[in-house]
Amino acid sequence: MNSHSIPEKELVAIILYISLFFIIVSVVLILFFYFSRKKIIQKELEKKDLILQYQKEQLHAVLHIQEEERKRIAQDLHDDISSKLNIVSLNTHLLSAPNLTVEETAEITDNIINLTAKALENSRKIAHNLLPPVFEKFGLHAGIEELCGEFESSKSVKTHYVNEIDFDNKDIDRHLHVFRVLQELMNNSLRHGKSDKIWIDFKKDKEMNTCYYKDNGVGFDSEDFENYRGLGMKNINSRISFLDGTISFESEKGKGVEVIFTF
Repeated sequence: MNSHSIPEKELVAIILYISLFFIIVSVVLILFFYFSRKKIIQKELEKKDLILQYQKEQLHAVLHIQEEERKRIAQDLHDDISSKLNIVSLNTHLLSAPNLTVEETAEITDNIINLTAKALENSRKIAHNLLPPVFEKFGLHAGIEELCGEFESSKSVKTHYVNEIDFDNKDIDRHLHVFRVLQELMNNSLRHGKSDKIWIDFKKDKEMNTCYYKDNGVGFDSEDFENYRGLGMKNINSRISFLDGTISFESEKGKGVEVIFTF
């Protein structure tokens, strides 16, 4: 027998120790991968919860916007249309009064005609605000041209509009969101920014439809952006979210606002 041979009992012990080592390593690896996988799944669930929460917030914002728009339309109908029609109704009843002179009849008739004309004009404005006829018939480009013309008609602001994108009229539902975003930005520039110049440039940037918007208004500090966000920004962010786009703002006090959004 070889003096250097390992005794059978020691050999068995070595094999057992090696086997036990591999079993322990295997168990440790299994536990490691199990808990790593569990952690990854937990992170994914948390991410999905955040996405769902964001979607809920966006949906809530959209519903809030829709409700505000309904209130505004109802208020316009009540203030501009209903009040005038009530007066028309009163004047109509006056015509049935006995012993009216020719002059009185003519005056009442003129009142009815004038009030009816004003009610019709106001109803057209309300309908136009809901969906501009030019936009509906000719698409986004024509709608923006008309929008710029309407702002310039006030003589208080000059617009510079350039478009390098061939808009597909089949996407009119998406384009309406783009139109509303631009309308909100222009309203902010005029009312809050006190701007007298607005630049709008649509172009393709890395295959993305992109709008470059700028005004020469009072601007705002980056630290004060939260206050600026209140000026219709929930509306804008909700629409950009529906478009799967992005939006960014840059501004300094006295240097206007620059906005870039994709859609």
